[in-house]
Amino acid sequence: MKIKDIPLSDRPRERLINNGVSSLSNEELLAILLKTGTRDESSKMLASKILSSIKSIDKLKDMDIRQLNQIKGVGLAKACDILAAVELGRRVYSNLDTLCNYKMNNPIYVYEYYKKILGSKKQEHFYCVYLDNKKTIIADKLLYIGTVNYSVVHPREIFKQAYILSASAIICLHNHPSGDVIPSKEDIDLTNKLIKIGKLLGIDVIDHIIISSNNYYSFYENGDIV
Repeated sequence: MKIKDIPLSDRPRERLINNGVSSLSNEELLAILLKTGTRDESSKMLASKILSSIKSIDKLKDMDIRQLNQIKGVGLAKACDILAAVELGRRVYSNLDTLCNYKMNNPIYVYEYYKKILGSKKQEHFYCVYLDNKKTIIADKLLYIGTVNYSVVHPREIFKQAYILSASAIICLHNHPSGDVIPSKEDIDLTNKLIKIGKLLGIDVIDHIIISSNNYYSFYENGDIV
């Protein structure tokens, strides 16, 4: 059945207008995002197919553009619309929509921001947060995506970005998909190496934070960085 064949009052947009957004099912909300279906499927049918393929609506946050594009009927434009809506929703419910221009004085703020981004990731993601000489955040950069339990991080790229941004200090952070935030030997070795290089270059490494969905470990808070 095409959307045009559904009685006007039962169409997703009309139901949203008349009854409010909370009255819509997941399928109807997704159909609105999709806007149109395909030659053989309405937007509601396509939405139902997407939801069936991911099993649970909360899995949508873990999908990437390649995975969505592999679902028949979901082109790049529709995949972009879905991912943009998911990310916008995440930012709406985040305490901070950006760390830029934020004064860094407590690791908990970095954790609260990034746990929404990294807490459910199945691979390690390594970020650097770059700060000016007043410890105000200039930018953050995703530098590496690794395997389930290991990411290859090269100091050259970390400090290259610091020079590009004229940063005076950096905070490193990455997630542990296992949920255990205790630093590994590799985490400790990397942190010590970055501290030494930073001292030579005049760029302070002020913290390295390991994140899970419900906990974090700060090298600074635990006295590993002085």
